[in-house]
Amino acid sequence: MDLPKRWNGYRYKNLTYLGISIAVSFYLFTNQSFQEVLLRMGEWGYIGAFISGILFVSTFTVSIGIVLLLTLAERLNPLELGFIAGLGAVTGDFFIFHYIRNKSLVDEIKHFFVYFGGDRVAYLLHTKYFSWSLPVAGALIIASPLPDELGVGLMGISKMKTNQFLLLSFALNFLGIFLVISASTFIKP
Repeated sequence: MDLPKRWNGYRYKNLTYLGISIAVSFYLFTNQSFQEVLLRMGEWGYIGAFISGILFVSTFTVSIGIVLLLTLAERLNPLELGFIAGLGAVTGDFFIFHYIRNKSLVDEIKHFFVYFGGDRVAYLLHTKYFSWSLPVAGALIIASPLPDELGVGLMGISKMKTNQFLLLSFALNFLGIFLVISASTFIKP
């Protein structure tokens, strides 16, 4: 059987893509010249703010995003910086949200879900108390300086509409980024 046919029949394509992207990200972020390029983005003004917002939402890039935001905070208005970086963060969160909402990814994860006690977890997820707590827990995670993947994932598996997610994500990321920038003005060495 040739490779394209085997790939088309392969069950875990999205998880494989995710693993490859993690490996590539790890390689890039350990590369010194790539880190220097990222740190030079602090000189790009509001374009750098947008890119730092995108970097702010991922586990692998949050530290670089925060460093860029703190660098930009020395030159830019905190409200404008928070707004532009918030738009970048929404962009990053939307990619994660869309990826989680993708039906094929959910199907790939179902196997692991069933293996680890799917019936009990499914029952818990469908109780009235748990169904409203998913978006609330997700919102708290997104508003914090913690990486957003888990929070976006919780919102992605809940039945939140995309436009509601985008508005909530922007408000929470703007608040989180603005608080990080504001805290940096008080904690200068």
